[in-house]
This record gives sequence, C-alpha cells and structure tokens, in this order.
Amino acid sequence: MNRIYVDHAATTPVSEKAFAAMLPYFRESFGNPSALHSYGQEAKKAIESGRRAVARAIGAASSEIYFTSGGTESDNWAIHSACEMKRDRGRHIIGTAIEHNAVLRTLEKLQQRGYTVTLLRPDARGRVTADRLEAAIRADTVLISVMLANNVVGTVLPIEALCGVAHRHGILFHTDAVQAVGHIPVDVRKLGVDLLSLSAHKFHGPKGAGALFSKLPRLPLPYITGGGQEKGGRSGTENVAGIVGMAAALTECVDGLSERMRYLAGLRDRLIERTLQIPGAYLTGDPVERLPGHASFLFDGIGHSARLIAMLNEAGICASAGAACSASATEASHVLESLGYDAARNQSALRISLSTCNTEAEIDAISDRLPLFIAQLRRK
Repeated sequence: MNRIYVDHAATTPVSEKAFAAMLPYFRESFGNPSALHSYGQEAKKAIESGRRAVARAIGAASSEIYFTSGGTESDNWAIHSACEMKRDRGRHIIGTAIEHNAVLRTLEKLQQRGYTVTLLRPDARGRVTADRLEAAIRADTVLISVMLANNVVGTVLPIEALCGVAHRHGILFHTDAVQAVGHIPVDVRKLGVDLLSLSAHKFHGPKGAGALFSKLPRLPLPYITGGGQEKGGRSGTENVAGIVGMAAALTECVDGLSERMRYLAGLRDRLIERTLQIPGAYLTGDPVERLPGHASFLFDGIGHSARLIAMLNEAGICASAGAACSASATEASHVLESLGYDAARNQSALRISLSTCNTEAEIDAISDRLPLFIAQLRRK
C-alpha cells in the first residue's frame, strides 16, 4: 500500500541535498571541531560555513547564531537567558496561551522561581493584537515570548507589530519560529526580534539540530557547561553532520521559497475547499494569515479524532490531531480551548500539514475518503 504522509508539521523527511551534504561528516570528515589537526579543522570549517548559511537564511549575522539540539532547547535557552539578563528590571513575563509546551513549561518553571507570567488569550482565529499586548505590559515586564506560527491551527501571528510594542517599552522579545522558518519568509531584522528559535527537522533537515538567533550583546547564561563550545554558551562536542544538514536543508527551502509557498497554498486551498463541503466541518485558525501548507479542521459528531486518525492510517494516510510531541496528551486541546472551542468539538481536531513531497492526486485521495470516514464515525 502506498502511504500518503501529511504530518509535516510534526517532522519532515531529510531532503536529498541535506542527506548528501551530511554523509562525509559521518566517516571521511569525522573530526572533533575542537581539535587542532586537519580532521578537526575540517569539521570546524563545516560548522562555521553552516553558521553563515543559517544566518543568511534568516537575515542575521553569523555571530548571532548559536547551534542547539532543536527548538525546545533554543526556547529554553532564550527565555532563561533573557530573564537572567533583565533580572534587575523585574520578574514579569508575557506569553500566549497557544505557545508550544517548550515555552509554556519553561514559563511554569520560572513561576516556581518567583516570576509572574501573563498568558494572553488569542482571538477565535489564533491572533494576538498589539493593543492586547500593550494592555498587559507592566513596569516590571522583562520578556515577551510569542510564537511566529502556531503548530496546531497554522495561524501566522503579527510578530513585527508585537515586537514594536515590546521595544517601545524597552522589553526583550523572543519568538518561537520553529513552524515558520523554511515555510514563510523570516527576516529577523524586519521582525525586529531579539531572540528566535528554529529546528532543522521541520524543514527537511535532520532531527537533533537547531539554532538560536540572539542579537543580545551576550548570552549571560551558559546553558550547558563544559568545554565552552558555542562561544562559551553551550558546551559539548558539536553535531557537525546535523549542523551541515540543517544548513543545506534551510538554504534549499529559502532559495525556492516563493515557488514552494505558491504550490503548497494551492494544495492547501484545494483541501480546505473540499473538506468544508462536509456538513459540520470547520476550519480552525486564520483563513488568510496561515502557513501555506497547513490545514486544520474540527468535525461535529465524530467523538475523539483518534478514531478518525486510525481510519486514515488504515487507508495509508498519515495525519494527526495536533502536536506530535504531546499527541497522547491531546496537545490540540490547550490551543483550541484558548480559541474558545468547547471540549466536545475540541476533541475532533484533524491537522493536515503538507510539503512539496505531496501531490494534487494525494489531496484528492484524502478529500475522497474524509467524507466517508466522517459519516461512518457519526453513525457509531
């Protein structure tokens, strides 16, 4: 049975270019980048080349890129460092109720250390306005963290406007851009952010590789102590192959971004149009300001969507309800609840996230089966 994979918001296959770029660093150029001999210097050169490539892709300087194990570590490092840097100003942080758990759980930890956290509730489409952010700011606010694109409903948030509000008050701004980088244009100068997190496996790079952009003069909190790698901020022998693969994948995505976005938006809109013909089907997230390859739905009368996911899987269609890292805990619920959906409708979520690997024929195959499966579930 040919499988159709439409869960690219969870993870993506490594691209051919990224895979080919990585291969030499597993065997031929396997050196430790801290070593002074030729093997080590080859690896070091590859890391710095990767740093420049990642920086170019998001409009940063290479000195502003720090390599990590992925988005979760980058979020943690950014938030803790910002709070440490501004500890003399106060202990108040603003986030949103729809953040990824990598941010929400970090904020919970900081609350245990005496910080106060305000989580803004978005509107029904998953957006947060500059006015609402302005109203939440206090004299002791030290950090604002708002994601660039939501992983569950696909809404792209107005980070440039929100960041402008933060900076008018002298407050640091972090954005979790894990779902956005490689999928929509991301320019850190245009956005104005101080800190930004990204993860390679969301844009056809390898798992276990990510980066933190920081324009702060220094990252005051060494996140992992040891040998002093990453300018003393994150010790440990670098994941050379992962960094090389991430740089290659991101370069490939950004170089063809406009064409990719047009292609994916076409598939997405075809899927949305056909799915909304099902009675009792609803699109979640913003219908316009959303990721080009992201469609998310709720269906009345089907019960928990785990049954729908299972039926799709039996038909060879691999989709999801929400965030893969919390699928067993119904991650979708905290996002959809924040958007105002009741518990029964909340549980019926289906997320379909696309890449250029997908075809119009696959979209039609999904669209043909969905009404049948929905009808079956409503009869049970």
